[in-house]
Amino acid sequence: QVHVVESGGGVVQAGGSLRLSCAASGRTFSSYSMGWFRQAPGKEREFVAAISWSGGATDYADSVKGRFTISKDNAKDTGYLQMNSLKPEDTAVYYCAAATTLRSFVVLTTVREYDNWGQGTQVAVSS
Repeated sequence: QVHVVESGGGVVQAGGSLRLSCAASGRTFSSYSMGWFRQAPGKEREFVAAISWSGGATDYADSVKGRFTISKDNAKDTGYLQMNSLKPEDTAVYYCAAATTLRSFVVLTTVREYDNWGQGTQVAVSS
């Protein structure tokens, strides 16, 4: 199992930017696909972005396409979510997740496909 820890959350004004980090330990992160999910109060956890373990394939929720960028630095065992043009509706707790896949180009986009989760980091966007 790999252990992941998120950081980088905070409070930002609408239109601003934040970069979330996901630090991995315990196993070789390069063999894990990574995803970011978020959960707002009273809502279910939802998919935000995901990247294959090789970094060669990505996918995004429609609500964040063109604003968020997911990346993965296997040499540093760290993943990132760059969030630009933030909106109040982006306010949520953001979770990093990791899972192994057999193929280097597979992107996982559902909660049930991941078995390693961080504790979450709060992002609040004020209007």
